[in-house]
Amino acid sequence: MNEAGADRVVVIGSSCAGKSTFARALAASRGCALIELDELYWAPAWTPKPPTEFLRLVEQASAGERWVAAGNYGLARERLWGRATTIVWLNFGLPRVFWRGLRRTVARAASGEELFHGNRESFRQSFLSRESILWWILSTFHRRRREFEALRDAGTFAHLRWCEARTPHEADALLRQLQAGAPVAADSRPPSP
Repeated sequence: MNEAGADRVVVIGSSCAGKSTFARALAASRGCALIELDELYWAPAWTPKPPTEFLRLVEQASAGERWVAAGNYGLARERLWGRATTIVWLNFGLPRVFWRGLRRTVARAASGEELFHGNRESFRQSFLSRESILWWILSTFHRRRREFEALRDAGTFAHLRWCEARTPHEADALLRQLQAGAPVAADSRPPSP
């Protein structure tokens, strides 16, 4: 994308943090491929694709020199992060993420919007099921945050530039910076509160 080294970006964060929205905006502004991991993972009727098929799709999608990927699939981490140059971590707090998830889920269930492969969110699935995205947010939020902190701090993927946004305002500023091709400091994250 630019001399800042953000040619292959993976956007991570809790469910409903805005990964897809951020990735879509960045990919569109930079004219590069968008990789939606949810779309590669889910088959019709919310059935996960076999791991080998999912990994093959990830490999194909990330073969290019310029792309932005959205998603947290540990199964694809080695392949995707191994090729990436930059991680954007939307590290928002649980209340904000849950509120975004609730608004998004109600809107999608009410509209019947097709997400991919004929899959739609329903009120029953979203509010009366153990497969609820809202339940998923609550049950994975803290574990996911610890996991990303450990991955960042361990240096396992030492080649990656980490950019962390803790608020939507920081995410918007980071997006503008990446869209403009401005250099982004390695391990750019706000100071701890």
